[in-house]
Amino acid sequence: MNIIVCVKRVPQTADAEVNVDGTGKGIEEERLTFDMNEYDAYGLEEAVLFKEQFSGTVTAVSVGPAEAQDVLRIALAKGADHAVRIKAEDFGDLDGFKTAQLLATAIKDLPHDVIFCGAMATDDANYHVGVTLAQLLGIPHATLVTKIEAAEGTAEVYRELEGGLLEHINMNLPAVIGIQTGINTPRYASLIAIRRAAAKEIETIGSDKIADSGLTQNVTLEELFIPPVTKRAEILEGDPEEVSEKLAAVIKDKGLI
Repeated sequence: MNIIVCVKRVPQTADAEVNVDGTGKGIEEERLTFDMNEYDAYGLEEAVLFKEQFSGTVTAVSVGPAEAQDVLRIALAKGADHAVRIKAEDFGDLDGFKTAQLLATAIKDLPHDVIFCGAMATDDANYHVGVTLAQLLGIPHATLVTKIEAAEGTAEVYRELEGGLLEHINMNLPAVIGIQTGINTPRYASLIAIRRAAAKEIETIGSDKIADSGLTQNVTLEELFIPPVTKRAEILEGDPEEVSEKLAAVIKDKGLI
């Protein structure tokens, strides 16, 4: 089975202070660390599990700057056999649709029985690259997938819906499957695997192979900004009697009684 997994390099912002840079359209990256998109890490693990179950190869593909080679080497260390970087620097500003076009152009010439990607990207909360990729390739798709049971040419897929519901569908392969977190437990790369991955070649694809004139960008980023502070929480301190008196005063002052 030929398996492709799409991965993205993203900043780790959960425990970091994030500031908008001087352009007003990006964030200051100097003090941030970068890693593989969390959802993509689960997609990578699912791809490697598929390879272990059905045999075949895993190819990791990323649209990103030169630094994206770091996450591709992580993919190689965790079980991917090949890696391809699409040179984002060759194609100017990228939105989700243009990114999907670049992925589709690179992937259509690669043998593929299934394409995994993360259900979303944690840096821009973008959910539509995977489904757009499927549409461009003309193959089925499912996203927010929490369980997969594959057989020859088909896959039983379970995906999350709103309201706590699950949807169970049967899909023909090839297909694009957007992976939800928690579907598996991503493995750690051993030191030996990391060293081996460092020596592997990563194929790069740029404007010499993909014509920029054929790409479409539908969304333009206008501005990034920190949300303004509107209301603040007030913490009432003291013993229970003091807090009760303060709370009663606040309620009376607000005209609630």
